[in-house]
Amino acid sequence: MARKKIKASRKWYSMDLHLHTPASSDYKTSGVTYLDILLKADNLSLDMIAFTDHNTVAGYSHMHEEIERLRLLAKLERILPEEQARLIEYERLLKRILVFPGFEFTATLGFHILAIFPPNKPVREVEHLLLDMNIPADQLDRGSVTVGASADVLTAYRLVNEAGGLAIAAHANSTNGIAMRGLTFGGQTKIAYTQDPNLHALEVTDLEQRGRRTTAAFFSGAKPEYPRRMHCIQGSDAHRLENDSQSKKNFGVGGRITEVLLPEPAFEALKELFERNDFARTRPRRKKKGESAYDFVRGAREEGSNIIQDFHEAMTVSGGKLYGVIADVCGFANTNGGTLYIGLSNDPKTQIAGINNPPQAIRQLEKEISNRISPPLQCTVDGHKSGGKNILRVLIPRGDDPPYAVDDNKIYIRQEADTGLAVRDEIVGLVQRGKPSRASAVAPGSKQQTGVTSGHEQPVKTKGKKDKEQAPRTGVEIVSVEERKGTRYYIVKDLRNGNVVKNVTEKSARRLWHYAITTYAKMPKDSKKTQAEWAGNLGFIKRYQQGKSMRYDLVQRNGKNFRYYFGVTDDGIHGGWRKVVGAEE
Repeated sequence: MARKKIKASRKWYSMDLHLHTPASSDYKTSGVTYLDILLKADNLSLDMIAFTDHNTVAGYSHMHEEIERLRLLAKLERILPEEQARLIEYERLLKRILVFPGFEFTATLGFHILAIFPPNKPVREVEHLLLDMNIPADQLDRGSVTVGASADVLTAYRLVNEAGGLAIAAHANSTNGIAMRGLTFGGQTKIAYTQDPNLHALEVTDLEQRGRRTTAAFFSGAKPEYPRRMHCIQGSDAHRLENDSQSKKNFGVGGRITEVLLPEPAFEALKELFERNDFARTRPRRKKKGESAYDFVRGAREEGSNIIQDFHEAMTVSGGKLYGVIADVCGFANTNGGTLYIGLSNDPKTQIAGINNPPQAIRQLEKEISNRISPPLQCTVDGHKSGGKNILRVLIPRGDDPPYAVDDNKIYIRQEADTGLAVRDEIVGLVQRGKPSRASAVAPGSKQQTGVTSGHEQPVKTKGKKDKEQAPRTGVEIVSVEERKGTRYYIVKDLRNGNVVKNVTEKSARRLWHYAITTYAKMPKDSKKTQAEWAGNLGFIKRYQQGKSMRYDLVQRNGKNFRYYFGVTDDGIHGGWRKVVGAEE
């Protein structure tokens, strides 16, 4: 049954979850007190902050020890006037600002992970966790970045999560970040580190930037290797009170602020946000007073339709528009999940049509999803405004009980920016994916969690020498074709997830497959006569525009054999293929 989240009481709250204190050995400013940090946070109207010193919770502990000492002096009537003033300020600030205990953990290979806990978490329990993560007992209060042989990244995620904390990858896209940006190795490690189910969010340094090259766009769930969309926040990583006037990269308290839409500033509310698939409730704070907030709907339109989002101008029964919405919901649930926007097209240059009577439209859509999609699927349907018009948003999870069907027998999946009926091998793959969830949980990143699987354990083998260059990562490959009783049957490989689908005909093929099959059929029978621009064994056949995406048809020589790839997008281009298509390095 679909459900609607009540958001009337939600407000935007400001937070900085990456603050160091003098308890970190590399703190840059002398003479700074914990009260100074709180006063600075108050001046910036921060609602939530976290003390995340290096491999220690000493900063948070020392602040509370000071407060308790002042309270004891006040109780004994031995407190000095200046001490009384400090205590009054502490108590005023702690009523307004929620301070989380935490630490910045240095995992093996030097990767940094933020661990953040609720305010009622005993400091002693956090220290025991640090010991479990191999921080030496004699270094618990040192606040040092270097701590020797600590726990590995995945173990750290798990232990923090099991302890009731938030595991956030610190500055994931920069130095000591788990995204390993700029490194030419560690592909599978990067996937594991950024897709682990115990990881709650990524802290990034480019949250205020927009475009397909940003970290948030990279981890949007649209890439085949990274099907789990990640929540992205920003934090100052402050090692000083004020921003460094000599370097724009050295921030003080509140140098990078994130705003989150919550019912209240509370740890539980923050954790609930990170565990859900509503990615419009996080944004960088507006820089100037009165500056309009970032319109996430407009941003989605600029990105256009893709494997995790699509747009419908209307949801009327006439013309099959409502059925198109329901089919998309089913397709997203069977693939990677996603978001639907209703009341507008995917072209940001066209006027938004809008939805009349949103409450009625929400009730209608919830009823349709509940009645027509089986098994039951928990979606969120809510209303928003964009360009002064009302629109609906549907958040569809990646279903844990596939295959999902419309009207009991129509099974849809998502491929790139299209939804289409699943063919036999894809249905088999969905059944295989659903089996573990009915018996036991499967961690994201495993075979059952990386997209629609075909049920084939072994990849299709090709004759000749082993390829030195891997195939593109998007598009489709025509593996082989055979004719039976006058009909050609193709084996098609989906390059996004590696699924192999047999017995595909021109008639049964979806849009991209149909294009690939018809184009392949026109290729010369002698592959050596293929018209292509070659760079070694990699060949460029054709470039064309589809929607907002540039697509490529490519060929690869493998000994005496040729492999053909069709409809490859920019996201699928890597390695030597970049030179072939003329992409900048």
